[in-house]
Amino acid sequence: MDETKLDQARSHYIQSLTETLELYGLSPSMGLLYGTMLFQDRPLTLDEMCQQTGMSKTSMSTGVRELSRLKLVKKKWERGVRKDLYEAEHDLIRAFIDYFVYLWEQEIEINKKGLVQTERTIRKLLASGELTEAENAEAQKDLEKVATAKIYYAWLHELSHFFQNDEVMKQIQVTEEMVKRLFP
Repeated sequence: MDETKLDQARSHYIQSLTETLELYGLSPSMGLLYGTMLFQDRPLTLDEMCQQTGMSKTSMSTGVRELSRLKLVKKKWERGVRKDLYEAEHDLIRAFIDYFVYLWEQEIEINKKGLVQTERTIRKLLASGELTEAENAEAQKDLEKVATAKIYYAWLHELSHFFQNDEVMKQIQVTEEMVKRLFP
């Protein structure tokens, strides 16, 4: 089979990966890059990626950096090669776990600070006696909302650890029968 026909066959999955990563907030070019790299059996240089995807070197560099940050692509070293080499994470389950754990941890850190500041400020306002009775009642409701949000972030933190420590793999073990049901 010549390379063009093989590339055409691969393009269906690369396109669906592009759409999938776009659902998760990544640009279509990063999806194209990841999908293209996924079908490679060896690490690639930025120049090789540019050639295969048609993207500019600047876009490629930005995309690789972002995909690396998300642990979807990793930098590789090979003896005698001076240019940087990059390889896609081929374990899609690991890629999924690393990607979502990263996002969840970012969400927790961002909102933890905001929740702490909001709660501290509301408690100071309540203690100051400056609020009217109606504002006091509203502030108490706000504290309840903050408490509910804290429960969510504690849950998300535990979920993150559940995935990160591969506990999820003990609970969900994919069998050949499961694959056949999904892909008859």
